[in-house]
Amino acid sequence: MDLVATLVSLAICLAIAALCGWRGSHPPNPLKGPRLVPYRFLMVVAAGAALVLVVHLVNLAGVTTGRDRGF
Repeated sequence: MDLVATLVSLAICLAIAALCGWRGSHPPNPLKGPRLVPYRFLMVVAAGAALVLVVHLVNLAGVTTGRDRGF
């Protein structure tokens, strides 16, 4: 993935994480029924994907991450 696609994906993941965090922080309303969308789980998944994309950006910048066994 190139730099522009990675930055766009990172922005989308951060926006989804922020939106799901905001929606998940509201107290439940028993009159409207149960929530059918697991906002907190989606927030964690989006934040994890954003972390992977940040590591990918660091790799695109030329920094070697992970273990290099030297083979």
